Order: sequence, then structure tokens, then C-alpha cells
Amino acid sequence: MDTIRQKLMLLRNLIGFVTMRGVESTQLTDLLTLVAIVAARLISVCRFDRGDEQVFNQMESEISLLIHEKINAHDPQVRETYIQVLMASKNQSRLSALVHEENEYPVVAQFIDSLQDYLVDLLGSYASFQVSVKDQMLKLHWGVSCLRILLKQREKLGDEIKDLIGVMVCDTGIMIFSIFVNEIKEGLPKETELGLFHFHNVLKCMMAEVAHNYPLTSPYSSSNYPRSNELGCMDFFLENLKELPRCDEAENSIVFPLDRMVQEDLIFLRSFLENIKDQRYHDGKLQAFWSHVMEATYKAELLIDSTLIGDKCEDSLDAVARDINLLKIESLEIHNGQPQRVNKISTHIPPQRIAAIHNKDLVGHEDEARIIILRLMRGSMQLAVVPIVGMAGVGKTTLANKVYTAASVRSHFHVCGWCCVSQAYSMHGLLVQLLCSISSKSSDKYLEMDEKNLADTLMQVLMRTRYLLVLDDLWNVEAWNLLERLFPNDANGSRILFTSRFQDLSLQIKHASVPFHLRYLTDEESWTLLQKKLFGKEGCPPKLREVGFQIAKACSGLPLTVVLVAGILANTEQNRWEEVAKSLLSPIVLDSEYIMKTLEMSYSHLLDYLKPCLLYFAAFQGDEIINVRRLLWLWISEGFVQQTEGKRLEEVAYDYLMALINSSLVIVTRQRTMGGAKACQIHDLVHEFCVEKAKEQGFLHIIDSWIDPFSLTRPCNHHRVCVHNTRELKTWEPMLIFPNLRCLIVFGRDHFEEEDLGVLLPKLLRVLDLGDLNFRKSFPMEVVLLVHLRYLVLNKVTLIPSAIANLSRLETHIVKYPFTEIVLPDTIWKIRTLSYLRTTHRTRGFIFTDGNLEVSPNLDHLDTLNLAIDPSSQSLQKILTKLPSIRRLKCMRPYKSREATRNCNEILVFDCMSQLESLHLIDFQGYGFKFPLNLKKLALSRNSQPWNEISTIGMLPNLEVLKLLEDSFVGEEWEMKEGEFLNLRVLELSCLDIGNWTASSDHFPHLEKLAVHQCKKLEEIPFCLGECLTLEIIEVKGCRKSVTYSVKQIQQEQMDMENEVLKIIIGDRYEEESNSSEAESILSEEESNFTEVESIPSEAEEISSG
Repeated sequence: MDTIRQKLMLLRNLIGFVTMRGVESTQLTDLLTLVAIVAARLISVCRFDRGDEQVFNQMESEISLLIHEKINAHDPQVRETYIQVLMASKNQSRLSALVHEENEYPVVAQFIDSLQDYLVDLLGSYASFQVSVKDQMLKLHWGVSCLRILLKQREKLGDEIKDLIGVMVCDTGIMIFSIFVNEIKEGLPKETELGLFHFHNVLKCMMAEVAHNYPLTSPYSSSNYPRSNELGCMDFFLENLKELPRCDEAENSIVFPLDRMVQEDLIFLRSFLENIKDQRYHDGKLQAFWSHVMEATYKAELLIDSTLIGDKCEDSLDAVARDINLLKIESLEIHNGQPQRVNKISTHIPPQRIAAIHNKDLVGHEDEARIIILRLMRGSMQLAVVPIVGMAGVGKTTLANKVYTAASVRSHFHVCGWCCVSQAYSMHGLLVQLLCSISSKSSDKYLEMDEKNLADTLMQVLMRTRYLLVLDDLWNVEAWNLLERLFPNDANGSRILFTSRFQDLSLQIKHASVPFHLRYLTDEESWTLLQKKLFGKEGCPPKLREVGFQIAKACSGLPLTVVLVAGILANTEQNRWEEVAKSLLSPIVLDSEYIMKTLEMSYSHLLDYLKPCLLYFAAFQGDEIINVRRLLWLWISEGFVQQTEGKRLEEVAYDYLMALINSSLVIVTRQRTMGGAKACQIHDLVHEFCVEKAKEQGFLHIIDSWIDPFSLTRPCNHHRVCVHNTRELKTWEPMLIFPNLRCLIVFGRDHFEEEDLGVLLPKLLRVLDLGDLNFRKSFPMEVVLLVHLRYLVLNKVTLIPSAIANLSRLETHIVKYPFTEIVLPDTIWKIRTLSYLRTTHRTRGFIFTDGNLEVSPNLDHLDTLNLAIDPSSQSLQKILTKLPSIRRLKCMRPYKSREATRNCNEILVFDCMSQLESLHLIDFQGYGFKFPLNLKKLALSRNSQPWNEISTIGMLPNLEVLKLLEDSFVGEEWEMKEGEFLNLRVLELSCLDIGNWTASSDHFPHLEKLAVHQCKKLEEIPFCLGECLTLEIIEVKGCRKSVTYSVKQIQQEQMDMENEVLKIIIGDRYEEESNSSEAESILSEEESNFTEVESIPSEAEEISSG
């Protein structure tokens, strides 16, 4: 019925439009007659009993046939009628025929929407079109979106433009109804092509009328190209030039006759610039030459990329090619015709895989920690607020975290939660942070709740419990006032701990005690911290002690400065430490300016290719916890990461991140199961530095409020824009304000208004993350015009159009919170660059249709995939063979096919995947599995296998991580066999009905971490684990008291063997009070973080976009 309704709406809206345009009723007789016939039929069907499905289906079929024959816009006779009516409407001489009256606006808007819907249906037949035809239709779709936007801006337009809109709508309808699938397989008719050419030219003039007030400058001025890592940008452009011939062949695009010459000249100039990159700072002529080359390179890139999307720029590529050739000649003259060629310097960074969690070293504030703990645990039983105040960088958050994770504090309070407030916050975000830290559950559940439900949930959690909540980095009393009402005072000793830079804030907060002023470190304490950061337990070499102490003293007692300086020294030769000391000993003021100076020094010491990676943190909000994989994929898509022989780009990007971590500029907040960074952040002062430096270098423009997006320090043609407030965002404005934009990242939870669902995007985008903007399941067709796009994040879409194949350079596609599984078109196989296909929903993934798999090309670069597949369809094996490079696979069963098949006795074969390292299988009840021998990580959920099947897993020779989650195995007894799990390092058991677990001392010889969650029937953990000398952490939550007792016995046995490394984490116990004084929470430093307490982070945790 939806199709019937859509065709009727098209007819109704057409009639309304041409009537408004003044077409006489005689011209509508045929159309009105058809409408009357269809309406009569619909009325008659309504009289039938809808409960009689057979009768109803028959009538629906008859109505569909009637509409198909009488008002189907694909029918030549019907289309001819529509075109004649629109031609008559176009020729009307009525002057104020459109949008001069407010009540006429909806009529025009509805007709434009119907035209757009019809065009989308036509694009559904895209697979049978020529590529050139498909491009023309996509541009026509874009033009219709422009008309819709012009209509919204009618109040800003003159009468002539308003009347012209009416004519353009008529022309659009005529062109659309002139297009018929069966007639355009060989190409569009000449008349239609000429009409499209004229349509786009007129449309550009009309859009210029809307854009005339925007403060745009020429994209070619010397101040317009990004100044960070200029040689890296040049390398990225040269790599793209190499790909052009392949792309042109694949897309039948324009072949550039001059690109080869431009490429050769730029390669020569790149070599020359490598020679002068240090000299230019001392030679004005060389610096000017450097700037001219970079400007010409940027201009060439812009022209070539614009030509690829069918646009023409003011400057021709011929002129730019001549400019570049002249610069080559000039470079020869500078060195008398003998340039010193050098090989490009290698950018390989030695792998540094050990990521230290932040706040590991607390020096000098041990006494302060004890005092605050006493203030939290003693005193009045009424709710009390304990403030920690001090200047930025003095260590407030480190101290608060040390107190928060102390074993005595964790056992004293029933509930503990943490949130980082910062200067920019939202009530929704604060509530999500608190609830996630309290429950240690995924944020998915809470992110989809509204603010009221979140508030009610938090109050229920806190009611009648003794709780401790930490509000980190509180800036003003307004944030406190929003939260205060949610904190019950049950006179049971609950506490709020907050940190702030502002000493007088506590005077404005009810129940606040005298603020604790955090002192600076002494010189000796600063020196101790510096040594710990640089040398660990080894201590400083004698020859460096004197200069090292001078450097520590120059840090003026600020722990953050000590840490930053340690990062500088770690990358400085020891014979140059005196230079660092001299730069730090210059006269300064003791405040955040000192830290900013230190940060400037840290930034200048970074290798050039690391600088844009650091500045990219400015795109995120202050204190935001950032998913590492998301960050690496963004860096790769932006072109920051250079290919290194023998390594994947993601590995190289991770090395870049580790270099920033080891420079103490980036903090690891969560580690992966097997080590390495899973989430990171930067200090708020480092964030402030990045924001200012990004603005200074034209690297990134941040829009905090869309009300005034033009609050620029100077006119600038921005490369990257980050929008932090979407409430006033109009999704067509970026196209007009930032036409040459390469990256658009949107934060915020606000949704489009009904009338703002149209999107108009800058066509040169490489990175597009539209955050939580809700497109109501439909894929925005404007996106498929972005042929340069490499990174795409959309929210809640469920159907991907065939035209996505137009994105031939797409590498990463993430869908956030999809309502259902996402169906991929057959054309997805044409995007050979695709590397990452992920969703942020734990049980929803992408569905590959199994049509034409035999003739479809492989996705050779696909590395990470969330796959939804019906195992009974027999297509799993076919699909997996088309994905030879998959390393990380989450495979789930679609919701509609999850009927019980416990006795099917079928085996799902994955051993054909020679590169697979990580696998998560969900909802495959009744199936067996055959795994590849190279598998390192395996997670199973809701597969209901018997325990005797686990031996297949136990014999995998390379398995290091195993997570048996929620009914992955059923039965009350697990009896392990000899020779199993010989290399397993991490084991997690969660929500299983196991009662008895039998093992021997020969099992798990390399086990390091064990987590047992919500296994409420389990009697005990095998005592033989006490003989495992590699064991570091045991975490137990929601289990019987007997399990806790067995864990303590294991710990005692380990201590008897002089192994004091083992940490025990006891959470809420089954069958007893969760806050028993016997409970012990020894949270290791490497497992703690600001927003969550989670000792073994789930490898299956999804990517957060925000």
C-alpha cells in the first residue's frame, strides 16, 4: 500500500502545484478523472472486512493494477500527460505565481518532495544505467535538494528569484518525467542533457543569491591551505594522483591530460623541499619559495578533485601546471641547476606497544589522599560535598582518581560513580557517564534513553544506598544545580567529591565542606616524579642528576608540566638536556601560561607527521574519552598516515598514537584485553592548546553554536569543521559557507526538524560524521555524490542504496544504533577500497545479499566487519570466500531468523579465513563451528552449545582470549580435558548456568586474567588456578559467596608462593549484601579509568562516535 500511496501523492501534489500556477481546469480533466476512479476503488475496498485477508489482498492487487495502468509515471502516456500539464504551467504569465503567499509554500514543497521520491525510485534501477547517466541523475537529485533549500529561504529572495523558482520546479518535473529506465541504457537524450546543463547553470546563480552574504574568500589565497605537516599533505596528494588512472578506468571518468606532468614536477619539487626544510627557517627567500610550492600544490589538488565531481573552477589546470613547472625551474636556479636530491626520510616509528594507563604515578600527595579518604568515610551521616580545588595541571583529577579507586573507599560505599563535567557539558551526557560508571555496562542502553528516564534511573540506583559520586572538573554552579536534585540524602553517609579550578565554587554549593586546596609539588617531589616517568625503577644516571633536578625544579611544582617535560626529554638526546633546562628557566608567570609554553615546546619537538595527529584531538570535546580505533580510522582517512613497508596502515597509525602517548601528550584511559590502548583522551589544557594551535594554523574550525558560524578570527576557507551544537544546524549551510570542506564532524544529540531533513553537503568531503542526526532510517542520497569520501558515519539508517557504489574511495562506513539489520546492495562489491564496516549495536550488522556473488569482485581490503547472516541460507561460505583479508569479524543471526534449530547438526565453517584473528558469534543456536587455527580472540554469545563441544575451542593453538557470554554454553558442568587452552591468557565467563567447573593444574599454563560475572549457579573457581604463576587479575561479580571464598583461597596460595602480583576484584555478590564489609575491591591501576571501572574491557564493545 505504501507504493500506491506514493503514486497517489505524486498525482495529488502535481495537481495542487499546477492549479496554484494558474493552469485552467480543462487541462486537468484527464488527471482528475483518474483520481476519481482510484478514489472510488479505495472507498469500496474499505467496506470489505479487512479481517478477510484473501479478499483484502485481492482488492489491493486490483487497485495496484489500476494505478499501474492509469497513473503510473513510468507509463509513456501518463508521463506525456504530466509533461504537457507542467509545460502549460511553465508558460503561465501570472507574475506572483509562487511563494509570494505563505499558504502557497506547502504546495510547492510537497510537489518537490514527490519529485525527489520519484527520482529516488528511478535511481533504484541504477545498476542498469551507464555510469555517466547515473552521475547525471545524482546531480539532478542534488539540484532538487537545492530547490527545496531555496524555497526555505524565500524570505531572503527577491521577487524575480521567487518567480524563477516556479519555472525551475516546472523544468525539473519535465526533465524527471522525461527520464525512463528503458530509454536511457544507451545514454540520456540530447534534449534532456541540454536541459540539465541549463538547469545547473541557473541553479548556481540562484544559490549565489542566497550565499552572497557569506564571508567567503578565494580558495587560492596563501593563507588558505593548512600549515600543519605540509610535506605530508603533499605526499597524500601525490598518492592520490597515482590512483587517478585506476579510478578513471573504473568510473569512466575524465582523463586528465596534464596530471602526469603535474605529478612529475611535484615529485621533483617534493625532493627539493626535503633538502631545504630546515634551511628555510633562516632564509626568507627559501621560505617564500616553500609557501609558493605549497600554495600551487593545494590549488592543483583542489582543481583536480573539483573536476572529478564535474565542477569547473576559475583557474584552469593548464595555468596551475604552468605555475608548477615554473617553480621547478626556479628551484633549479636556486641551486644553480644542481639540486641535491635526497631520498625521502623514513617516517617509521619503532613499535611501542605498551600503553601505560594515566595517573599511575601519584607522587607527593599520599598524605592528601589519606586526608580526603577520612573526610569521605567519617563525619556526619548527612549528605556532604568534599571539594578539591587548585590550578589547572596541579593534579586534582589524579588525586581524586586515587581516592576513588582505593580499596577502603570501594568497600565502604555501596555505589560509586564518576563523571567529567568540564566547561561544555550536557545533562544527558553527565547522566550517561554516571550510570555507565556505576553499572559498568555498555553505554548503548543509556544513550538511547531520554533525559527524564536517565534521571529517574539514577535516582532509583542511588536511593537508600551509601554512594560516592565524583564530579570532575566542575566549572560553574549551573551544572551542580542541574544534578543536585537527583542526589538523595538518606542520612547514611553518602558523599559527593568534586574537583574545580575555582576556589569560591564551594561557597555556592549546599552541603559543601571547606575546600581542600591542593598544593604544588616540592622540588624533590617533582624530581621523583620526573625520574619515575623517565627511568621507572632504574633511577637516573649520575651524570644527568644535576641537570635533571634543575629541569624538575623549573616545572614549578606542577605535575602536568613534569609529565610533559618528561615526554620531551624521552625524545631528546641526553647531551641536549641542558638546552631543555635553559628554555624552561626563562622568566615566566606561575599559571596556565607556563604549561602552555611547555606544550608549545612539546609540540615543536614532535616529528612533522605527528603534529596533525595531535591537533586532530581539537575536533573532540574537552575531556572526551575517544575510541582508539575510531581515531586511527579518521587519521587514515585524512591522509595523515603514510604507508610503511610490511605494515598495515592501522598498525602505522597505532605507532603514531604510541609516539604521542610516550610524549605524555595523550593519556590512555582504557586498555585492551591483551594490552594496548582501547580508549584515550587528553588533558583539558592540552585540549585548549590543540584548539588554539589548530585555529592558528588553519587546521580546524570549531563551531560551538550554529547561530553564529562566521565568528572567525580572519576570513578562511576551512578544510575541517567540527560542529559541537546541532540544535540550530541547517544541513544545507555547510555547502554554502565551506564549499571546499574536506572534513565535517557533527556532535550532539539534536534531531532535524521535519522540514530540515534535506541535506546539502560540500562535494569535496573526505570525512563525514553526522553524529546522532536522525535520518529516520533513510540513507541521505546527497551523500552518494561525495566521490572523494573515505570515512562515513550515519545514524539509524537501515537500507543502503545501490548508488553507494559511486563512493569508490570509501574506506570506513559506520552506522550508529540501527533499528534493524542493514541490507547492503549488490553494488557494495564494487567499492574495492572498503576496509571497515561496523555498527554500534551489539546484535545488528550488515546483510550481504547472495545474488550474483559468483561474478562479484572480492572486497580484498575489508578488515573489520559486523555481519548479519541467516545460516540456513547456505550463503555464509560464499560470502566469506569473497572477504579474504578479514581480521576482525562479528557474526550474528538476523532477528527474523532466530528460530530454534537445536537439532540441525550443521557446521558453520570459518577455517577458510586465513587472516582472521578476532571472531564474535551471536545467536547461532544448534550449530557447530569450525574455527581457523590462526584465531587469537573468540567471543560466543547465545549459541547454547553443550559443554562437550568446548574441546574444539580448547585445541586452537593460537587462542589467547576467550569470552563465553550469556548462554554461549548450556549445562551445569564443565570438565576440562588435558592439553586444552595451552596459550590462553584471558578467560571471561558471563551469564552462564554452569554449576561445577573442573580443571587441573595443567590447564591454563599462561592465564593472566580471569573474569566471572553473573554465574549464579557456580559453586567455586577451581583451586588449581592457585598454582598458575602467570595469573595477575581475578574479577568476580554477581556470584555466590562460595565463589568469593575460593578466589580468596587462590590469592592466599599465590601469596604463599611469593606471587604478590595477583589482584582480586570483587563486585556485587549473589545471595548477600553487595556492600558487605568483607568485600574487597583492589582495582589495579591499569584497569582504572575516569568513567568506568571495568577490569577486562569487552573486545566486542562497539565504536562510540562521540
